[in-house]
Amino acid sequence: MRFLPPPETAADSRWPCLSAHPDGAVLLVAAVPNARRTEVAGLHDGCLRLRLAAPAIEGRANAALLAWLAASLNLPKRGVQLLAGDSSRRKRVLLHCPAPQVADWLAGQWPVPD
Repeated sequence: MRFLPPPETAADSRWPCLSAHPDGAVLLVAAVPNARRTEVAGLHDGCLRLRLAAPAIEGRANAALLAWLAASLNLPKRGVQLLAGDSSRRKRVLLHCPAPQVADWLAGQWPVPD
């Protein structure tokens, strides 16, 4: 039997990609590697779509994703952790900061969805 973590609760109804976690917030990400630059590209199927200026080879895209999130949210590198999706385009990232802080950051990156 697999251990399942406790279900996360919605942190902000405007952002389906964001949920609360006992250690901070969980962000669902749809990664698009090999982009010209790393940037937010909007929401896609309940995930934050991020274009990454790194190839999906030998974990480079994952490293770029975590480093970019840490820098964008002013967190130390250890404050961003990949929970799931190591070899997938869809990822679950644990951010060691309050969910409202991440919601404010999301609002600054992309217009608030209706």
